[in-house]
Amino acid sequence: MGKIAFVFPGQGAQHPGMGKSLYDNSKIAKEIYDTAESISPGILDMSFNGTPEQLKQTKNTQPCLYLANLTAALTLSEFGIKPHAVAGFSLGELSALAYSGAFSAEDGFKIVLKRGVFMQQASEAVNTKMAAVIKCESKEIEQVCAQFENVYPVNYNSQLQTVVSGLADEIELFKKEMLKHSCRVMDLPVSGAFHSPFMNEAAEKFKTELNKYSFNQPLLPVYANSNAQPYKGDIASALEIQMKSPVKWCDTILNMVADGVDTFIETGTGKTLTGLIKRIAPECKLYNCEEYEDIIHTAEAVKKDA
Repeated sequence: MGKIAFVFPGQGAQHPGMGKSLYDNSKIAKEIYDTAESISPGILDMSFNGTPEQLKQTKNTQPCLYLANLTAALTLSEFGIKPHAVAGFSLGELSALAYSGAFSAEDGFKIVLKRGVFMQQASEAVNTKMAAVIKCESKEIEQVCAQFENVYPVNYNSQLQTVVSGLADEIELFKKEMLKHSCRVMDLPVSGAFHSPFMNEAAEKFKTELNKYSFNQPLLPVYANSNAQPYKGDIASALEIQMKSPVKWCDTILNMVADGVDTFIETGTGKTLTGLIKRIAPECKLYNCEEYEDIIHTAEAVKKDA
């Protein structure tokens, strides 16, 4: 076995009940969730009992996902599985940074609470949406986006899947144009044009908030969304840029593989990232750790393969 990487999912992976089995069975997960509840009363109920519609709201989605992601990774590490590198998709990058020691779990939660509010405010200011384009190369999608003033490629998910965001009416026109290119376009269950210029004001507010905190250099490589390379230097500035810049997920995974990673464990909600990695780097071993039982089985399997 080569190197192991933990990957942390982002918005869109949320669902009612996420994190509940971790809270019920993992001491470290319960401690982190209880601390979060003391900071933001109601976060436990939102995570475990929130409706799909409530959890779709960015201000709720982000802190709930942050907790589910981080506690899954920390619980898995208590079973003896530790990564050589980490990466997170959009919001997941905050969980990855907390896991790496760039900031505490508590500070990360406070930061994510503000991030979710700022991004929701930006989303509510204009009518925007996001859509995934499947079975089409990114260069072709970029050419179609260039035909519209307010449509942007924002998530480079795999070689043949790219997400765009922009004004809702222009996205609908974009979708019609993409039908000419023999591909499939699917609306995403998120509430704004994330990782685009529509987040510029939110990113400025976020940078002001981040300046209130002190950051440590990560204890292991954290591959950044904005450049697909390990974090170096100013973490606050990198997180500001991340909010308004495309997520280069495909390049991130390819770079991690080039650096020796051959096993990816998705720590958190859903199986979106392992699904993408299967397409990007099909030779890699993939595991999912969402529920407490998943963590037990994954720890056993990884130790057996070592």
